[in-house]
Amino acid sequence: MSQTERLRLRLLGVRPTDTFAGLLSAVLVAVYGGILRFWHLGQPGTLVFDETYYVKQAWSLIRYGHERKVLDTLAAKDATPGVDQVWASGTPDVFGANPDFVVHPPIGKWVIAAGEYIFGASNPFSWRFGVAVLGTLSIFMLARAARRMFGSTVLGLTAGLLLAVDGQHFVHSRTGLLDMSVMFFALAGFCALLIDRDASREILARKVGALLEQGVQPDDPALRYGPWLGLRPWRWAAGVSLGLAIGVKWSGLYFLAIFGLMTVFWEMGARRSVGIRRWWVASMRGDAPAAFLTIVGSALLTYLLSWWGWFATAGGWKRDWAQSHPAHGIGSLVPDAMRSLWAYHAEMMRFHVGLSSPHDYQSNPWSWMLQIRPTSFFYEGPKLGEQGCRVESCSRAILNLGNPLIWWTASAALLVLLFMWALKRDWRAGAVLAGFAGGYLPWFQYQERTIYTFYSVAFVPWVVLAVTYLLSLALGRAEDSPTRRRVGVGIWATYCVGAVTMFAFFWPIYVAQVIPFAQWQLRIWFPSWI
Repeated sequence: MSQTERLRLRLLGVRPTDTFAGLLSAVLVAVYGGILRFWHLGQPGTLVFDETYYVKQAWSLIRYGHERKVLDTLAAKDATPGVDQVWASGTPDVFGANPDFVVHPPIGKWVIAAGEYIFGASNPFSWRFGVAVLGTLSIFMLARAARRMFGSTVLGLTAGLLLAVDGQHFVHSRTGLLDMSVMFFALAGFCALLIDRDASREILARKVGALLEQGVQPDDPALRYGPWLGLRPWRWAAGVSLGLAIGVKWSGLYFLAIFGLMTVFWEMGARRSVGIRRWWVASMRGDAPAAFLTIVGSALLTYLLSWWGWFATAGGWKRDWAQSHPAHGIGSLVPDAMRSLWAYHAEMMRFHVGLSSPHDYQSNPWSWMLQIRPTSFFYEGPKLGEQGCRVESCSRAILNLGNPLIWWTASAALLVLLFMWALKRDWRAGAVLAGFAGGYLPWFQYQERTIYTFYSVAFVPWVVLAVTYLLSLALGRAEDSPTRRRVGVGIWATYCVGAVTMFAFFWPIYVAQVIPFAQWQLRIWFPSWI
């Protein structure tokens, strides 16, 4: 085995060779998940939960390039008909001339607007279409990411399947909200960095291997800091993806920070593994600044471009603020539009920091992994003869509940991941924990804010990867005994069947199916789920 091959094996491990099977399995599981998500997507045929805000704001972006307030005569609490009734009537002309103060950037609403533009604003299918597309694509992406991480087509398929049958992911994929878009673009950034990790290590193995094969010694100046690895286009792609995540909700900033550190740590580990003597200096002096410029720079530019509608049109919130607030000194060098956007962002920040209004479904992040307080998106109680109800009393609900088997297993997996990362130095465990660090940990600092369990959909891919990691341990290694492998396959198969079965059990309260009240009660395991 040549020096290059030895280094490649050390840096990348054994890679799966079933290329076609790996691609086909990811496509098939995404098709399966997509069919589930698009099946009767237009039901219920009314605005669900916070769709009442984002769906209208999305249409306003199409009409005017920025968000406008709905007419006061329709927005009043005692208005007859109200804004939702007019919207559902098929003539959504509900906007006045005044700008609306919205507290989230535009990208998530543009995702919703894409479907509205294609299918019409008053069609429930239309305002859920874009989000359902992202939900379906994310299944494919996670299957490919897991295959790359674990070197196994079976585990890639497993991750895709578990994401397809998770209730959090499923309900969000069928609802015109913003959080699925945060999850999608954060996952896209993660996937891009995984590809960059493999590509850069391949280059490193080839360049260092060539030097060693030429007789260059480890203490030679050529290996003191290691070779330059090129422009790293996948880091640019990651920056754009994470900039889009921030352009949906500012919580995407945490993914940007954590994933940026993650890719630099990967670089340090790679240089150290091939014998670069001054790997720390090489990484901190060369790679870390380059990673910052490419990832953070492209994310910042992407975020600014996400406001193009606000820049390009007149009448948006605070669009002309700078004209009535002249700048002095160095501030006068900043374009008025940028100063106005900064003032808008300052107002958005004040809103988020001060958000503490009590809500029936607010929850503490400590409870999220166990899904103790899921969010009810929709509920109706039809009586006999109403909406197909055939008993005295029925229920029709959408409960944003993660698949309990997946989420409860992932809660236990966190301890295993911490052990394997800290003591066994398993990079895969660290990568999964990075997803939790970017999507979950930041919420613990907001103990006084009004926050909800449904925010946890942003890190559901890493919940699934945590479970996949445990299943990889259960399956064992190729060199294990046949008996050990059979036991592992049995555990893996039983778990996957159990996850699909549990998803099927909760299906009626994921899709607003009309069921007898007693059947609804059977699925409400805890009082906190009501």
